[in-house]
Formats: sequence, structure tokens, C-alpha cells
Amino acid sequence: MIILSQIEQIDRTQWNTLVKESTTATWFQTPEAYDFYVSLPDIFSPFVVVVQRKDRFMGLCVGYITKEKNLIKQFFSRRAIIIGGPLIAKDIADEELLALLTEIKRQLRRKVIYIETRNFNDYSHWRSLFEQCGFKYQPHYDMQIDTHQSWMEIENSIGKHRKKYIRLSYRDGIEVELHPSIEQVREYYKLLQHLYCEKIKLPLYPWSFFEHLYYVPSCHYFLVHYAERVIGGSICMSLEKHGIYEWFACGKDGVYKNIHPSSVTKYIGIKFAADNNYPIFDMMGAGKPEEEYGVRDFKAEFGGQLVEYGRFFYSCSPLLFVIGKIGVKLLKKI
Repeated sequence: MIILSQIEQIDRTQWNTLVKESTTATWFQTPEAYDFYVSLPDIFSPFVVVVQRKDRFMGLCVGYITKEKNLIKQFFSRRAIIIGGPLIAKDIADEELLALLTEIKRQLRRKVIYIETRNFNDYSHWRSLFEQCGFKYQPHYDMQIDTHQSWMEIENSIGKHRKKYIRLSYRDGIEVELHPSIEQVREYYKLLQHLYCEKIKLPLYPWSFFEHLYYVPSCHYFLVHYAERVIGGSICMSLEKHGIYEWFACGKDGVYKNIHPSSVTKYIGIKFAADNNYPIFDMMGAGKPEEEYGVRDFKAEFGGQLVEYGRFFYSCSPLLFVIGKIGVKLLKKI
């Protein structure tokens, strides 16, 4: 068993082989995802760790440490995020997965306050090993649509109100753009800024993130237009034979009569996944089980399956984590 953590040591052919074979593969664990994180050094400090058996990769983890321009915020909120969860071979040995998780902790323990995996696949088979290594399981929902069904089955599962909104939107002139220009993407970014800053009060990546993502081959910008304006859309990442992952989505609902961009945006992504033989359209997140979450209710109207793949959480410094939660709240306006 060999542990690798230097990118120049890691064979990308073996990496891609594991991506193709693993049941826990998502776009976020691919070489392309790692390269995207590397392209944005002002936003991310990426890392990759591999456990290798002879000449075969058995487990791999790609993630990033977040960066803040404000040094105080950075100190109190520094965290390592592993979107999608680790990439695991079907026949990984217990000691190999433990070695992978132990190395991740060793590398990150002095750099971040906590480590979090955001799982889009079922890790229940390995949950006890994560817990043995100090990772706590936190229940969290995800919403996924089986796009291997016939299109008739998929459409029949969409709620009648959503289907009505989609039908009215197309009837009254909404237009779809599957290959937008960079100028149209910038217009869409302004919509996201308004949503994050004015409505949901969460930080949003700077324009450079979305500009770089535009040139990633596996990225799909699905935009909707009305009255010669971008009024909604989504950003989806694709992984062949695995799924489409809806990373960002927004729409100017309630502005134009009979025009429902958020509903059309979801419909576009689902249709694209089905038409291009992706088995899953993943809406990426539906909140915690114990909390009411309007976004979850909205996503459920498109006929998806609510799954609880959860998150694994490791606190590198429990005291700093508690202080950090208080500190981030106090510093939100800085």
C-alpha cells in the first residue's frame, strides 16, 4: 500500500480508470475538477490524496481549502471541503480506506478548523470506517432524478403545477440557450449576485470562478431568456455514465406574467440529462432532515427521489470551530 499526495506523483490514467469504475464517482473527484480548483489560486488551495495497491488506485480524494480575502474571516472560517465525497474502489480494503482518511486528516489538521465531505452517493457500506477514523456522520438530504427512465415516465413524475408553469413559459415566449456566450454568462452572474447578496445572504464566488468554469469542457451553462434578457439558468457539471450535477441555479420568478424561469431551468437540465444518456440528474442538496427547507419542496415537484447520503465531518479543532461559528456571524458585515 502506497500513499500519494503530490500531484506530480499521481498517474492520471489510473485516476481516470478509478473514476470510471467507482460507484462513488462524481465530476468533483476528476482530474478536470482538480485542475479547475488549481486555476483559481485566489479562491482555492486544492489537495489530492491517493491510496494505491501495487499499480492500482483504490481510493482518491480531491478537495480544496477555502480562502477569504479578509484575513480575520479566513482564520475563523478556514475549512476543507470535499464535494461529492471520496472516490472509492468497490473492493477497497478497510485498511486502505483508513489509510486514505488518516492521511487526509494528517495533511489538513494544521491548516483548517474542520473537514467536510458532501456526499452524492451511498457511503453506508464504509460509514463505520469513517467513524472509526473520527469523522462524524451528519444527516443531509440530496434530491436526484433517475433519467434512465423513459421520457414519458420522467414527465409524468413532474408535478402538475410545474408542468403548467413550464408550458405557459414556453407558450408566452421564453427561450432556452444551451451554448451561451461569455457575455450572456456575465449577465447570468449578475442574477446570481442578486440572489446571494440580497435574498439568501450567502457569499458568492467572484466572477473569475464563473469565467474559468465557462471554459471547462464538462461544464454546461443552461440559460433562459425573455424580452432579450437573461432571466434565469443553471450551471451543471457532467460525468459520463454517472450523472449531471446542478451546481448553481436561479431565476427571476414573479416578474413577468406566465414566465417561470426557475421551473424551466430545472426542466432544461433534466431533459439534457435524459437526452444524453446520463443516468442521474442530481440537484445537489436538499437540506437537513430536521429543518424545513423551501428549496427541497420546490425540487420535489420535479419528481426526484429524496436520498440521505449525508456528510462526514471531522473537527480538527473543536474549540476553534465553536469560536469560528460565533466569529463568522459577527464578521459577516466586514
